[in-house]
Amino acid sequence: MEISTEEYKIQSFDLDTQVLLKTALKDPSSVNLEKVSNIIVDQSLKDQVFSKEAGRICYTIVQAEAKQNNGNFRRNLLNRLQQEFKDREETRKRSVQEWVCYVTFICNIFDYLKVNNMPMVALVHPVYDCLMRLAQPDALMTEAEVDCLVLQLHRIGEQLEKMNSQRMDELFYLLRDGFLLQEGLTSMARLLLLEILEFRAGGWLLSSTAHKYYYSEI
Repeated sequence: MEISTEEYKIQSFDLDTQVLLKTALKDPSSVNLEKVSNIIVDQSLKDQVFSKEAGRICYTIVQAEAKQNNGNFRRNLLNRLQQEFKDREETRKRSVQEWVCYVTFICNIFDYLKVNNMPMVALVHPVYDCLMRLAQPDALMTEAEVDCLVLQLHRIGEQLEKMNSQRMDELFYLLRDGFLLQEGLTSMARLLLLEILEFRAGGWLLSSTAHKYYYSEI
């Protein structure tokens, strides 16, 4: 299936970078893949819309690369994700927006890049660590972080739980405590937390009545 590069949000780049990315999507071995992975990560940290799309771009490059028996792009991408992961507290202190973009991006990569149809084991704990951070009391006070947490759990919660259910239990203890005990949450944050608690309790599905209730409120 030919995916048009129009579908990817690469119009925001300068022309040289657009050409580089379009080439990487088709013939990865002909370009500098470390440069490509850095461009994708840098843009993802700046641009939340792009951070949601980037997994698909990475997936396409990895697929094209596999045909050429190469794994450079994936290796560079994981190295860069690891580096950003180490600096996550500094990133959060500097800019909640950038931190939320990082979490969105790493969850997106977890969702898209599979090995033998399974999520990459190397990403399970880093993704959990990021979500656990979003479930801490100080982060629950920030609507952007609650919003990010709930969106990611909608997207990858079920897959993550299959990889490690014990950590999902720990994460949901934090969310339940936050919902029940934490003072000063915004009504929106409270609603989002209640919704995700029900979502998991319902087997990662929301009943139609619950859906009506939450989405009419939002």
